[in-house]
Amino acid sequence: QVQLVESGGGSVQAGGSLRLSCLLSQNFYGWLAWFRQAPGKEREGVACIHDSGSTQYADFAKGRLTISRDSAKNTLYLEMNRLKPEDSGIYYCAYKPIIANRPLEAEAYDYWGQGTQVTVSS
Repeated sequence: QVQLVESGGGSVQAGGSLRLSCLLSQNFYGWLAWFRQAPGKEREGVACIHDSGSTQYADFAKGRLTISRDSAKNTLYLEMNRLKPEDSGIYYCAYKPIIANRPLEAEAYDYWGQGTQVTVSS
């Protein structure tokens, strides 16, 4: 059973930056992703990355958020810049070795972290 543990969340002012990390309990291959969920809203995909290096981003993330991974450290990252209040929510990392299509949809993933809170104040 793969375990994922997020860290790096916190409170920042609008325009600030945060770097989220997700440590996996074992070597990984395939797809890793970040999702977020705001109060009263559904979980939505932020960005995903394949071990080939291929990435996909939600429109709201393009140009501000960057996903990356360090296979040697079994760690996934999300660099978040120019944060906005609407970026607030719980951020989750997710993993699944093989996904046929739509790797930015939550239903595609089997393994999840517990989440880390991000709060952006105006």
